[in-house]
Amino acid sequence: MTKFLLWLLLLVICWPVALAALFLYPLVWLLLLPFRLLGIAVDGALGFIRALVLLPSTILRRI
Repeated sequence: MTKFLLWLLLLVICWPVALAALFLYPLVWLLLLPFRLLGIAVDGALGFIRALVLLPSTILRRI
């Protein structure tokens, strides 16, 4: 909701920039999508490595 209100404010102040932002936002989102997916994959891989490293201490704590 905040983004929409800011966009309306921009529309009132400078409508060409607001319209350019409206059309460019989906393109920027599509360009950044692979980096988001890469971040999710790296986070998962690092989480798996962390779990493997901490596995012995987890097992010893339960004994």
